[in-house]
Amino acid sequence: MTEKNERRLPVGLQSFTEIRRKKYLYVDKTDIIWNLANKNKKYNYLSRPRRFGKSVLVDTLQAYFEGKRELFEGLKIMQLEKDWVNRPVVRLDMSLGGADEQALRSYLDMAFRDYEKAWDVETVSGYSLANRFHNIIVSAYKKTGEQVAILIDEYDSPLQHSWHTPDHEACTSVYREVFAVLKADDQYERFVFLTGITKFTQISLFSVLNNISNISFEAPYAAVCGITKSEIKEYFRPEIASMAEQNGWTEDDTVQHLKDYYDGYHFSHNNMVDVFNPFSLINALADGELRNYWAASGATSLLPKFVDDMEIRLNDFDHSALPSTIIETSDVTGGGAELFLYQSGYLTIKGYDEGVYFLGIPNQEVRQSLNSIVLPALAMRRNGDMSWS
Repeated sequence: MTEKNERRLPVGLQSFTEIRRKKYLYVDKTDIIWNLANKNKKYNYLSRPRRFGKSVLVDTLQAYFEGKRELFEGLKIMQLEKDWVNRPVVRLDMSLGGADEQALRSYLDMAFRDYEKAWDVETVSGYSLANRFHNIIVSAYKKTGEQVAILIDEYDSPLQHSWHTPDHEACTSVYREVFAVLKADDQYERFVFLTGITKFTQISLFSVLNNISNISFEAPYAAVCGITKSEIKEYFRPEIASMAEQNGWTEDDTVQHLKDYYDGYHFSHNNMVDVFNPFSLINALADGELRNYWAASGATSLLPKFVDDMEIRLNDFDHSALPSTIIETSDVTGGGAELFLYQSGYLTIKGYDEGVYFLGIPNQEVRQSLNSIVLPALAMRRNGDMSWS
């Protein structure tokens, strides 16, 4: 294994293609990804917190469906895939869709124009976004003879950011209009994959695609995003040794500190493997120190929209319970604060019994993030109470 100063950690990178071409360190998940693409249902949805590797996963799927075999040399998928078919891919990154109807339509118009050019689709003045999406899918299929893979990353971003604003219903209407096409074009589609943080069931992605498979809680995909303790020891030994030396710790102490700060996520009660936040872990290993990287990346910005009185209810959230019918299937707009806190990574699964999930704060980084929010609010509340006494 090369020394740490010869290795390149993918700090902040979300492109599998860039990671592989520029020889950054890659934690090999390609066996899980191959099974998702070939052994699971056609329509799939994965919920994970922000900065948890969803975009790298989507980029890996895109490279796989486009048959870019050279990017996968030496990885586990090479023992599984024999054909390497170059299929057409339509990929939408909805984090670029803004927070209002105009921004959302503008992004989709721009994205569709690129695909219309790529697949030589005739554009007709006055065509709706839905008609254009349909024409792109059909044209890609007819020109290649291969079914299309459709990848929609961070599908819920415009809906989250428009929540509690007059633009939310208008954004929801755009989703209903455009994505109803996915069911109608089933015969042209090889694979449809959505990622997100929170679930908005009133849009057509879930109401029309009633056969969509929510793999967010399925045991085989518990560690498809994030990094496990065994993967840390397999892939990051030089970084662990360097961090230990830099801080005067043993290597075992270093792993334990990293675990305390960034580990503790569980995504399936049938597979309770501990999962580290990959964004924070890789930043900590690159810097050689423990810091709150996740909150600094903007992870707390949406909390006030979905959670009231956090400073009063924090202890209750840390020892809360939700029925499986709520946590696995409910809409975030009606599922309560605990559901949003789970989906966005502030709470995680601590246990399960007879249809009830028991939730708690996963690690020190998240606890510090929450405390940084609630302590000033508590101080203001106390000062306000004192002023009335």
